[in-house]
Amino acid sequence: MTPELTALTLAGLLQVGQIALMSVTANLELPSGKTLGPRDPQKLGGPLIDQVSPRTGRIFRAMNNHFEGLILFTLAVLVVTLGDQSTPLTATCAWIYLAARLAYVPAYAFGWVPWRSLIWLTGLAATTTMLIAALI
Repeated sequence: MTPELTALTLAGLLQVGQIALMSVTANLELPSGKTLGPRDPQKLGGPLIDQVSPRTGRIFRAMNNHFEGLILFTLAVLVVTLGDQSTPLTATCAWIYLAARLAYVPAYAFGWVPWRSLIWLTGLAATTTMLIAALI
């Protein structure tokens, strides 16, 4: 397996961990009737994210943000891998992306300003570099 695919696999596991973290924190704060039901906003008094603590809300948003970043990173890994364009640069970028996403979770959860944005930008720059490197 290429380093990029290994980083992608670990990024997928990170996403599973973020889903678990969000679920546990939300379930600790909300009644089980809300979290186990069909989550119809009109029956729950609005979206669940609006009913949790600010930190749990940030954990939820960090999880959703990783879904968005993971789409681009997956695309970059597939282009690099299927195009047989894996290089030390693309491998390094893949690990930078993963490290940035690992750092992003606590940065978002604890509201680290401006670090959250800089960490996010680092992950995006690594992904963009992989895409550009695949074209060269």
